[in-house]
Amino acid sequence: MEIWVYNQFTNQREVLKVGDGLITIGRDDDNTVTLRSPFVSRKHSQIVLEAGNYFVESLGINGTTVANKLVAKGQRCKIDFGDEIRLGEYSLYMMEPSVRRISGAARAMSPRRRVIELEQKMHQELLDQLNLRVTSQAGGVDEAHVALIKNRLSQIIQSHFKEVDDAMAKYLAREFLWRNVVTELTRRSTGKMLYGYGFEDSDVLNPKHEEALSRLIGDIVGNFTLRLRPHTLKEDVAAIEADWESQMRQAGKRITPELRDYLVHRMLSKEIEDVVLGYGPLQDLLEMPNVNEVMVVGKDRIYIEKEGVLQDSGRSFFSEEILVSIIERIITPVGRRIDRSTPLVDARLPDGSRVNAIINPLSLSGPALTIRKFARIPFTIDDLIERGTLTEKTAAFLRACVLGRKNLIIAGGTGSGKTTTLNVLSHFIPREERIITIEDSAELQLPQEHLVSLETRPANIEGRGAYTIRDLVKNALRMRPDRLIVGECRGPEALDMLQAMNTGHDGSLTTIHANTPDDTMLRLETMVLMAVEMPIRAIREQITAALDVVVQISRMPNGSRRVTHVSEISGIDPETEQIITEDIFVLRDGHDKTKPSHLRHTGYIPVFTEELMEKGFLDVEVFT
Repeated sequence: MEIWVYNQFTNQREVLKVGDGLITIGRDDDNTVTLRSPFVSRKHSQIVLEAGNYFVESLGINGTTVANKLVAKGQRCKIDFGDEIRLGEYSLYMMEPSVRRISGAARAMSPRRRVIELEQKMHQELLDQLNLRVTSQAGGVDEAHVALIKNRLSQIIQSHFKEVDDAMAKYLAREFLWRNVVTELTRRSTGKMLYGYGFEDSDVLNPKHEEALSRLIGDIVGNFTLRLRPHTLKEDVAAIEADWESQMRQAGKRITPELRDYLVHRMLSKEIEDVVLGYGPLQDLLEMPNVNEVMVVGKDRIYIEKEGVLQDSGRSFFSEEILVSIIERIITPVGRRIDRSTPLVDARLPDGSRVNAIINPLSLSGPALTIRKFARIPFTIDDLIERGTLTEKTAAFLRACVLGRKNLIIAGGTGSGKTTTLNVLSHFIPREERIITIEDSAELQLPQEHLVSLETRPANIEGRGAYTIRDLVKNALRMRPDRLIVGECRGPEALDMLQAMNTGHDGSLTTIHANTPDDTMLRLETMVLMAVEMPIRAIREQITAALDVVVQISRMPNGSRRVTHVSEISGIDPETEQIITEDIFVLRDGHDKTKPSHLRHTGYIPVFTEELMEKGFLDVEVFT
């Protein structure tokens, strides 16, 4: 037997001859397979043979990825010849020596890798035949041209169809079925359809196969007890995904060779169409409801975050040129540009997803793209309560603060849920009030009608025409706002925000990067100093006069987002001259250690409680 070792960083391959017994893999020299990498544990994993089957057992704390699924420390996973095993920057394949003689190196690759290479070849043929280059904007070609592309692509796929072996066909059919299951769940939950997976407007559609496909998808979805509501879509998708292997074994009995070829044809067409007309290998990831963030590192590595856990998607771009073209396709519609003179850009997708891209010479790992997905269905306060982000009593208190026009600042780390929490609290603002939002990339989804959304703009190619958050805050004060919402304070605009809160714009909200309420005060002081030189005492007086409540939110180790503190900014300590923050609610463990921690009232009653109670916004039961 052989172990084929690929280094993803250096693109080098090594073939090691090993026995059929125990195979150990790790950084130490006494392993059967030694991998020199700081990302590989001393004893990372081992391959064992039991009852005629091979298993990978994970020994290292970092875990091992098999066929794109993480195997945690102490767990094992059955593997077959040709399955990809990922450890750090290495990809390992367990191969029979005869495989190389029969079909060469290409056949030794995983089915997914072989599919990508075939798609790349067909994509190049399409470019050559139509003299077509990746469009600068998604959907940027006319309908006649799209029809021509699909027709020519169908012919190319048919000419290469014999190159699809059984393993590749199985992989493509499974992927196509999974995407259709997600589409069906989305349709039933929200009434909305996702992207069409090829041939929807062409003559290639086969009514017989479409009917069989529809019944199969319907039966798979019908096998589960699902809630099928907009805010439970992620959970419904996760429920089916957890049992997907079993569902595929059952579905395989119903898929005829003709139907499988049909699914393969459609999937190949869809993936190449995405490169030509959409966002390439990112298209599906952006539409999967259980994917929260997409991170691209060079053309070969695309990572995703699902429920707070990072994992390799197994996808890649055909070339770095296509990756840069996709980045340009994303940023061009919103008036942004990226090149060697402007190698860093912030932008957003049409649905509001936040985009950051950086290329050479700033990025040494190739073009890097990060997309924070925008929730198609806005969260409500009930969703946050159901997910354990906060409690009903804490939610009632924050609602009263918003209605009572208290100034709130939401603090937390990257990806902790600050913007989501800001968006939810903004829903409590009465509809009759005039709201002005200011953001780098528009993300907020407010239901109020009297809403003005402002977005920053970078400088043009001549270095002119930039409008920062500070510029927009100053201008917003001339637009007669009742409420001012700044997506994030990260610089000198903090001074303008504080002054706005101090000059009649009560009930304003913003977010800031900080880990504790005390850190939030220090960050604000630093940002005000970026705008103007003034005594620290004067800055602290500005802060205490302007802000009322800090809502601290954090991302837990398991990926969940939790509000950890709700604190009042109560004044300045006469002895230390530090800003005093009094905790109203704090995330604590209860007496029963088996139950999860939750927000508990500390016993402190904020000074504005009586005011909120008199106005009917707050009930004393919130503090009991």
